[in-house]
Amino acid sequence: MAAAGEGEEQWRGTLYPARLPSFRRIPAPAALADRVRWFWIPEWNLAPGRVSRQELLPFPALNLVVQPDGVTLSGPATRRSFRDLSGRGWALGLLLRPAAVPVFVQDPGSLRDVEIPFPAPDLLAAVSAAMADDDDASRRTAAAAAAVHWLEAQVPAPNADALLANRLEDLIQSDQFLIRVAQAAEQLGVSVRTVQRLARRHVGLPPLAMIRRYRLQEAAERVRLDPTTPIADIAAELGYADQAHLAAAFREVLGFTASSYRRSAGGT
Repeated sequence: MAAAGEGEEQWRGTLYPARLPSFRRIPAPAALADRVRWFWIPEWNLAPGRVSRQELLPFPALNLVVQPDGVTLSGPATRRSFRDLSGRGWALGLLLRPAAVPVFVQDPGSLRDVEIPFPAPDLLAAVSAAMADDDDASRRTAAAAAAVHWLEAQVPAPNADALLANRLEDLIQSDQFLIRVAQAAEQLGVSVRTVQRLARRHVGLPPLAMIRRYRLQEAAERVRLDPTTPIADIAAELGYADQAHLAAAFREVLGFTASSYRRSAGGT
């Protein structure tokens, strides 16, 4: 589990945080914040025969993931997913900003709900060497630093169009009252077609899907963290037409209702 006092932002995107192994998020340095949002590092050491299932909310972004056996590129998720952990291991993930995505894949839509090998042997070697350190804090810091060094060499500073894609992501993530693509276009001062092109080129999802996934992220977090707030109130505060629309979003994407999630998450 994470150290006491770490913010709830640490767990966004995870359905059942209490089931997590050791897990840390390290913000990207300012010079690279336009290319990667944060580094995430889980570590686990489970007893023989034990499996820890980590269930994840769909997230409209791509991740580059380093593990002892290789590097993979994980596309934008459209449904609940999971990873089964066993034995002893670690991973270092880079949550990519939209501006960086074209460096890694020309058609991110082809990677929806898909994870593929990515050739980065120098990144794998540097991170693996850092993670061999016996000191917990030192190895995580060194692993993130190795990833920063690799990114600086491999991913150039984004152009104006790529930065606009970042602004689209920031807007959708931060404005909980934004529920239509036309609203995003108006706030960015561009056409709806431009917003659609940015989302397709830099995320691999339609912009409306991005909006709905971020709203569902927020809703799931509120349902889990605010057990006394009526779900109907949460739906209204997040721009859903009513509780039935929020319930439909939960069932469609996650496969269960908001109320059942609240019960199960409260018991973890």
